Amino acid sequence: MSDRMVSRRRSGRRRAKWAAVCAGLALTLAVGQPGEASASGNSAPPVPPRNILSLPLAAAGGLLNPEASPSGANDWNCKPTREHPRPVVLVHGTWANAYLNWGVMAPYLKQLGYCVFAVNYGGTPGNPIKATAHIPVSAQQIAVYVDRVLKATGAHQVDLVGHSQGGGLTPRWYLRFDGGTNPAHPKRNKVHSLIGLAPSNHGTTAMGLGTLTTKLGLNKPVSLVLGEAYEDQMVGSQVNTTLDRGGDTQPGVSYTVISTKFDEVVTPYTHQFLTPGPGATVKNILIQNVCPQDLSEHVSIAYDANAAQLVRNALDPAHAQPVDCGLSLPVLGG
Repeated sequence: MSDRMVSRRRSGRRRAKWAAVCAGLALTLAVGQPGEASASGNSAPPVPPRNILSLPLAAAGGLLNPEASPSGANDWNCKPTREHPRPVVLVHGTWANAYLNWGVMAPYLKQLGYCVFAVNYGGTPGNPIKATAHIPVSAQQIAVYVDRVLKATGAHQVDLVGHSQGGGLTPRWYLRFDGGTNPAHPKRNKVHSLIGLAPSNHGTTAMGLGTLTTKLGLNKPVSLVLGEAYEDQMVGSQVNTTLDRGGDTQPGVSYTVISTKFDEVVTPYTHQFLTPGPGATVKNILIQNVCPQDLSEHVSIAYDANAAQLVRNALDPAHAQPVDCGLSLPVLGG
């Protein structure tokens, strides 16, 4: 028994060591040299890094140490500034975790001066595959986390930035049913903005796979393997039907959707777009209309420097800057 315990401790140390190595490499390769931020001067914010190794390194780190925070995130002593008074809460996508999903966005937003927080939800501790739970359950976890951020920072509101499920159904459920907004008094909303990268707002056909499992009545059996979030995100699911019945938006919230025409997961990509209701604003962006050479798809859009600049502008529209477009590759980003 003692040999097994020693072996487990050694294995744990090896996992922690490799996670630290991955984190260090990702930070070195993604953030760049210290002088780069100041080189942009005071007139324009820094441009996010472009590195095709960022996503693979973050994926490795997220698998080895799934409870780790991405670089720049979860400093619980951070206090918002006058320039950036709202903390940013990053909400990862299905079958991912915070470290895996936010290897570029978290350090970039931190570099811009935001208090950045990245939640893990919808999964068991130690399991790298998260955001698989029933969406109302995950939304309650987001509610608890946002309250914790507000209490720690002293802020009155947060901005949510999410990918896939984390930018779509789960935060929308939280906004409507779990206290994220106050429709009668929108100024009391806990959330100011929701920015979704390839969000699963109106469900997906999953390039026909979801349509097939729905027609064959297989969504529940498949969800036993892939998690309840699979069925919840199919077109026509109970979660989708419930949310769509009340409209897409909540009063007082600013919504931004950033989509790619090459999305292979949330299909068709037009299902991601929102229609504004009373008291809300919506900006639907197809990234190829901004950067025609952008080849990002569903996964890599979270590691797309073009998309990161659009997120920056959505968080601070009063100081929006033209996007410095560059090539972003499928799967790898850039």
